[in-house]
Amino acid sequence: MAGGGSTRFGRDKALAEIDGKPMVLRMRELLANVTSGVNVVAAPGKYSSLGVSALTDRWPGEGPLGGIITALKATEKSGVEWNLLVGCDMPFLTREWLNYLVERSLASRAEVVVPRSVKGLEPLCACWRSSGTETLQHVFDDGVRKVTEAMKQLPMEIIDESDWKRFDSAGRLFWNMNTAADYDQAKKILEAERV
Repeated sequence: MAGGGSTRFGRDKALAEIDGKPMVLRMRELLANVTSGVNVVAAPGKYSSLGVSALTDRWPGEGPLGGIITALKATEKSGVEWNLLVGCDMPFLTREWLNYLVERSLASRAEVVVPRSVKGLEPLCACWRSSGTETLQHVFDDGVRKVTEAMKQLPMEIIDESDWKRFDSAGRLFWNMNTAADYDQAKKILEAERV
């Protein structure tokens, strides 16, 4: 998911580099190790200079729920049952955690499998079943834009801290870069971890 306006960040955070690589490419590479295919939801042509084609967000400027529905509609047509949806601004996600999330989802009867952190549900690091697309579309059409409100209309399986903490003892797994200060802090943490 790279369709946001990055207003608090001050520039396109999907292009913010960590280890010399823009976040959109970093996340695409990470997800390619976990899933059978990777799509980026964004404005058309936005990342073409990086060789990234995008699914055009059907409702630009309407928030992440529109981007989620865009992604689900695209995969629903191809018969994909589950979708791993993540924000492009989460520098501490790991392959081990994402593999666990996918495996947990494949064994679930829910329509969304979502972790819960101290900040609440983490819908931009969750697995969404394509069969929930129509329900989400109805909620969206009724004016709901908050993802966590829309999710309440779907059967959910919540992954609590007791399950995800083993992948993240430092409590940063779902940390995202909303501001330039967040970005600077993420770079410092990652650099320190490499030493």
